[in-house]
Amino acid sequence: MNEARRTRIWDTAKRRQPNLTVVLENVQYQHNIGAVLRSCDSVGISEIYILQTQAALQKPRMAMGKLTSAGTRKWVDVHYYRKVQPCFEALRQKYDFIFSTHLAAHAKSLYELDLKASVALLFGNEQTGVSEEVLALTDGNFIIPQVGMAKSLNISVACAVSVYEAFRQRKLRGFYDDQLPLSPDGQQQLFDDYAERHRTQSMPKKAYPKD
Repeated sequence: MNEARRTRIWDTAKRRQPNLTVVLENVQYQHNIGAVLRSCDSVGISEIYILQTQAALQKPRMAMGKLTSAGTRKWVDVHYYRKVQPCFEALRQKYDFIFSTHLAAHAKSLYELDLKASVALLFGNEQTGVSEEVLALTDGNFIIPQVGMAKSLNISVACAVSVYEAFRQRKLRGFYDDQLPLSPDGQQQLFDDYAERHRTQSMPKKAYPKD
């Protein structure tokens, strides 16, 4: 590994945000999942959760959109679930709040959320949105304010807008600079892991279900 690559991997590892993630429920198209991976990597998210409860979407393994993810599958871990309960049990072990994108009377604006907290942002199916079963398990809903005619965004665009609002809030707090969320030991462990992925080129391009 040359020095430039080593520096890039180290800078990436130390700025990862261990208390920020994205959850995708029944997202249908691989290119949308790949685009979400790319956005998450760009703001320091190190893992995402994919929940596929619809039988038509469930697979023995989840392949990622190669072109749209632009190689970020190698650096962002994917946890794939086919049942709601084990997915939410895993989320609750690591994240304090789970907010879903859902248009409801009590939904908050994205810009009202405290995204500096330990939080998971959940996005639903391209056509039907977040299921009622999952909505009942979240801590609240949010919307992305819009003033156009369509009043909707592509799932990958909505995710990008949301995680970059998290980036903005966290950047102001210094989470990418002098107030890094990862401990020095955590930074070193992640760097070692990423360096090994770079060396072996062995990171799987598919995620296997955990349930």
